[in-house]
Amino acid sequence: MRVKTLLSICVAGAVLRSGLGTLRAQPSQPSTETTPPKTTEQVYKNIQVLKGFPSDQLVPAMQFVAASLGVQCDFCHLENAFEKDDKETKRTARKMMRMMFAINQDNFDGQQKVTCYACHRGSHKPLITPIITEEEGKFGAEGKMPHDEPNAASLPSADQIIGKYLQAVGGVDAATGISTRIQKGTLTVGSENFPVEVVAKAPDKRVTTVRFPGGDSVTGTNGEEGWLSTPGHAVHDMSPTEVDAARMDAELFFPASLKGLFKELHVEPQEQISGREAYVLAGTRDNLPPVQLYFDQQSGLLVRVLRFVETPLGRNPTVVDYGDYRDQDGVKTPIRWTIARPDGRFTVEIEHMQQNVPIKDDRFARPTVPASSNEPGD
Repeated sequence: MRVKTLLSICVAGAVLRSGLGTLRAQPSQPSTETTPPKTTEQVYKNIQVLKGFPSDQLVPAMQFVAASLGVQCDFCHLENAFEKDDKETKRTARKMMRMMFAINQDNFDGQQKVTCYACHRGSHKPLITPIITEEEGKFGAEGKMPHDEPNAASLPSADQIIGKYLQAVGGVDAATGISTRIQKGTLTVGSENFPVEVVAKAPDKRVTTVRFPGGDSVTGTNGEEGWLSTPGHAVHDMSPTEVDAARMDAELFFPASLKGLFKELHVEPQEQISGREAYVLAGTRDNLPPVQLYFDQQSGLLVRVLRFVETPLGRNPTVVDYGDYRDQDGVKTPIRWTIARPDGRFTVEIEHMQQNVPIKDDRFARPTVPASSNEPGD
């Protein structure tokens, strides 16, 4: 697997850029009452269908299309000339988007009920005849969204589940006592391994450095802004949705802050994770998709997080699995986690960790190298 391909995979909630990541826009501008966010057509060239949407949603929307059809960028786009309409597949994609929007508007009051994936299911050519498989069907990510009301009498409350989790990691006092963490280990993608370092400071500062042969790839967030630098590219400013994901990934490694991440936590029907029963909590936040939290029933530990990114075309899912909790300084911390998205997955395994070591805030400052822009079309 080429390093270029590896750069398209999500690390610490942001995209290590290549492939779709080359659709790099101008630096994200903070949204204020006097400065509305730029729209897609204000940032990118030749936008014909996805006009009027925030510019930071274009790349996630293209990622959703790629995952739904099981293709890469070059299925529709010319390399380094994303705005051109030379390929018939790009013109067809525009027609399909218009059709999807019309179906939802005419039949579901504009709600996002039909998406690219509803028909394509990972194939660029949808099947029109039912198939017979040797294995039972499996639920997709949408099957994990809250649907049925659980039997409240048979399940613990959200407070009880969170309380058991905090006890499992070492107790509230011990968890609150961890303020910084430096971890070094290995990032594995397929059969390839790369050194990785994660530097974190409570509650939401985190910098992840992956040492690829061609140079370091650095993903960082200080809780308010996020960035990504890769070899040979200018610094990329994260979109608001990317910052939200990076901030959540950072905060989940400091257990004491978990409950404060969500406006409400609802108990959902229990599920199995790796053959073990798990309690499920759905965390809600204002104007953001719900987040599913899975806690092992026996140990009480957090073993999985399922979160989504909204796009104009559908939700992009990300699953983070936590494992191999180890006790250090009186607090249990996962030393292995796997992040999986429709376009791939990777695993981080920690071999050395230090906690409560002094880390200055400027360690989490965005690099000053200016970002550049590229101009793709939808």
